[in-house]
Amino acid sequence: MRLITEITEDLEYITEEIKGKKSLYIQGPFMMAEVKNRNGRIYPAEVLFKEMKRYNENYVAKNRAFGELGHPEGPNINLERVSHMITELKQDGNNVWGKAKIMDTPYGQIVQNLISNGAQLGVSSRGMGTLEEKNGTKVVKDDFYLATAADIVADPSAPDAFVEGIMEGREWIWNNGILKERTVESIQKCIKGACSCELAETKIQAFETFLNELKTPKL
Repeated sequence: MRLITEITEDLEYITEEIKGKKSLYIQGPFMMAEVKNRNGRIYPAEVLFKEMKRYNENYVAKNRAFGELGHPEGPNINLERVSHMITELKQDGNNVWGKAKIMDTPYGQIVQNLISNGAQLGVSSRGMGTLEEKNGTKVVKDDFYLATAADIVADPSAPDAFVEGIMEGREWIWNNGILKERTVESIQKCIKGACSCELAETKIQAFETFLNELKTPKL
């Protein structure tokens, strides 16, 4: 078996208020069946929706369906990196439509502030399974299982939103030592020193530094 991840970016952000408390949610298609995706893989409908049913029963229904910010390298959920909880999964044609609540954790606060600064985020499913070749296409077999229906990942707008937070000294940058002060100062110095022709690449490098920090669990 191998780690299998798929990214979708057609999400919308909504705010819901319950008993005077507002919560941010993301929702949209989390996975697709019967269509070759950007990774050249196809999920047969019977495979994907069978696993969706299992994941709903064992995780979503029991408030255990967590996801992380970034691209974890294995199938395990690291609770210190959790940014959201998946609250709903359902079949919508050949799509798995999902909804997730952004949590008030350090990584959840980063997601909230990336969104408030204009970042468009996507979700990446993460599971384990085996593939077989059929007519030149990789087809996911019926041993597939989900580790999470959605991690939150960045699209190209995220570096700009992140750098804006860095340059303005937003408090969410510092939560739980996710970025150390010297790292923030170094990023600020690089951004200020970059000429206009280098600024876009410098922003991308700064955001990659941030993502590398996320990959290292904080004790």
